Amino acid sequence: MSGQATSKRILAAIPATASPIEIEQNWNLKSESNIKICNANDYQLAARSMLSKPLYEYLASGTDDEQTLSENEAAFKDWYLRPRVMRPVAKVSTVTYLFGQKLSMPVFISPAGVHALCDEVNGECASARACGRVGALFGLSQHATRSIEEVADATQGKTNLWYQSYILKDRDMTLRLVRRAVNAGYKGIFLTVDSVRFGFREADARNGWNALPEPHRLVNYDEEVSRTSPGAKKAWLAPEASGVDKTKIYAGKEDAWDQNTEQLFEQNPTWEDVKWLKNEGCNNMPLVVKGIMTAEDAIEALNAGADGVMVSNHGGRGLDGALAAIDALPDVVKAVGGKVPILLDGGIRRGTDVLKALALGATAVGIGKPIFFALRVGGEEAVVDLLSMLQRETEAAMAICGCEKVADVGRSLVTRRPNGGSRAGKYVRSKL
Repeated sequence: MSGQATSKRILAAIPATASPIEIEQNWNLKSESNIKICNANDYQLAARSMLSKPLYEYLASGTDDEQTLSENEAAFKDWYLRPRVMRPVAKVSTVTYLFGQKLSMPVFISPAGVHALCDEVNGECASARACGRVGALFGLSQHATRSIEEVADATQGKTNLWYQSYILKDRDMTLRLVRRAVNAGYKGIFLTVDSVRFGFREADARNGWNALPEPHRLVNYDEEVSRTSPGAKKAWLAPEASGVDKTKIYAGKEDAWDQNTEQLFEQNPTWEDVKWLKNEGCNNMPLVVKGIMTAEDAIEALNAGADGVMVSNHGGRGLDGALAAIDALPDVVKAVGGKVPILLDGGIRRGTDVLKALALGATAVGIGKPIFFALRVGGEEAVVDLLSMLQRETEAAMAICGCEKVADVGRSLVTRRPNGGSRAGKYVRSKL
């Protein structure tokens, strides 16, 4: 699907004759309503004019001053490509392999919850089907609005599905969820380890976004209840069962929704938990530990039995003031020493970003926020378009840099900003 075709859909979705009330409700910028989609950021601009302010800021914002959110993207500008010329690139290919699994491109959809906020009919099924159509990997969040099995059924074996797990205070449920993914045919597990607490998003507090809007549900939890005994729902909702008030998942007393859901997660984790989940839940498939930002933790993850690590700061929605993901990558790559694949997410918006990450040692990169905006603009078709654009951009960048295949991309392809210094421009809160 071309960017031009997508822009026609946007024109149809946001008529130029929108009433003042409609404009106020969507807080849209008229100049953005007729935008022609040419890149990932265009989808965010277009979606902003179609979403309510609270929902847009829930999707787009980060924590505290949003320094890490902003620098996830900006830090790529401190890395420069060193193109090599006079090399054959007529057969340039973005095909890559992850644990022997063939992918059409080194770009995948990172696990992120509640896709139905932007596609109420299909939710994560739309995103997963889009991945299947372009040959990309799809990561399903534990906090999805479509179940593990529903997504598997919707993709009919045509999508490389991975499941993302948190370590819950309810260890039995943690394990059961992972085993459901294994039984449903998922090919790998992401274990997110950076969420013992969530960062505080001031935009959500100001906008009153402290609950998941009806009728949306975190269905994997609900289905766990329905699969067990008749009294399980009562036990699940009872705080005394595990010290967790599960009713807060949907409406809590805290100012921001994340603070109402974080109580589900184990706050006393150790690396033994990684060993436990690997041995008990997924010993016959790859387990990638997501949320690694230091060389020390990369080594700990490998020692605990991880098959790979993912450099991620939770999209700038965790600890503000943490390094941008791309800046944390080199130390992790050095520590791992080529023993296992290294993935990265955070700030990927261009094919040149993909290429820079590969050159610094990543095997593949994930995207998160842009998927939500594409879903809102045009559902599954727009996600196909977004992924296809990133593939085309990556392919073009590879060719211009003299790389005919992903294996040709090496560390010599990138260099830091000449003469030291830092990225130009004044720091501005990213969403403003």
